[in-house]
Amino acid sequence: MTTPLPGRKAEAARNDTAILDAAREVFLRDPQASMAVVARTAGVGVGGLYRRYPSKDALLQKLCGDGLREFVALARSAADDRGDPFDALAGFLRQVVSADLHALTVRLGGTFVSTGALRDLAVEAAVLIEALVGRASGAGRLRRGFVSTDVPLLLEQVTAVRVKDPGRTTALRFRALELALLGLDVSTSAEVAVPGVPPTAEEMGERWRRSHPEQR
Repeated sequence: MTTPLPGRKAEAARNDTAILDAAREVFLRDPQASMAVVARTAGVGVGGLYRRYPSKDALLQKLCGDGLREFVALARSAADDRGDPFDALAGFLRQVVSADLHALTVRLGGTFVSTGALRDLAVEAAVLIEALVGRASGAGRLRRGFVSTDVPLLLEQVTAVRVKDPGRTTALRFRALELALLGLDVSTSAEVAVPGVPPTAEEMGERWRRSHPEQR
């Protein structure tokens, strides 16, 4: 059984979770947002935020490091899967989309100073992805020509899907991923339907209306 943290440590842990959750929300919306916006969203003082993370770079390094570690853990688990190699790759991609891990990479790449530890994690992730794709290709189910560097490209395309309703955003991202997987799996029958509910014209027009609110 996990021993509960003492009062102050428990409060510090709650504050840290609130800060990281707020930072993810804020920086996914606007990578150029200030630390003050993060503090306000988290419900903590700016001074308290800076005591925990002395710079925006430090906060982003922590945020992206946590995401990269989770990504690597999922990739390692998929690489260890002794079942069908294509299914292992597909399952990994579904887990990444479900956890919304790649959105951070897409939005925050190049906006902060990286570290050696982050670069090491990125290298480990690349090695694992290469192994996953190689196994799926060797099993004969993966469409010829798809390579490991196509994985981040695919995830970037999927995580670009965003509508006003978070639930529909998730559903549409999974539909986009399943469309891609159907195309990549050479063993898929032509009778297999695309899963999920397709986007409506209104949903597809949301981005334009957000950019131009006068257009209704």
